[in-house]
Amino acid sequence: MPRSLLQQISYLTPEDIEAFLPLWKKRVKLNQYDFLIRQGQVEQGLYLVMSGALRIYYPLPDEEICVGFGYPHTLLVSFPSFVEGKPSAYYIQALKKSELLGISKADLTQLIEERPNIRRFWYEQMEKALVGKIEREVDLLLPEPAQRLQRVMERSPHLFQHIPKKYIASYLRMSPETLSRLK
Repeated sequence: MPRSLLQQISYLTPEDIEAFLPLWKKRVKLNQYDFLIRQGQVEQGLYLVMSGALRIYYPLPDEEICVGFGYPHTLLVSFPSFVEGKPSAYYIQALKKSELLGISKADLTQLIEERPNIRRFWYEQMEKALVGKIEREVDLLLPEPAQRLQRVMERSPHLFQHIPKKYIASYLRMSPETLSRLK
């Protein structure tokens, strides 16, 4: 994890940062359409996207439902698998050439237990993720595609800079043609 990102978090001490940085040991380079994790694998790490773009999707027989994205400076994980230690129901796939840094669940858990400021950081990340998932749930319940698009554009305009439109359309549960018409 880049030192510069951690230094932006006011309550992390230099000692917290020095304890945290070396644990991001796993460097992952993915080419376009490579998988970080496939359905059925157990997620063992948490990743920070350094460059590129990825999607998290759930496969159905006749479509793939995008449930989330990763782009530079975001954390990425198949969360249910990471937490429960069970096989992932999701795929995480690179949409373009991507580089990630990973920390193992064991290292993260130990650091959370030992360092209150890292625990606070983790809880804040989980709170943000939960708020985002609740907002997404509201988006999906809205009957009008235009409303869903408007809410996502207000909340996450950067998606359109990193993610191809056909995947955003899937995320919004609309056809790519509907998304193009609305934009």
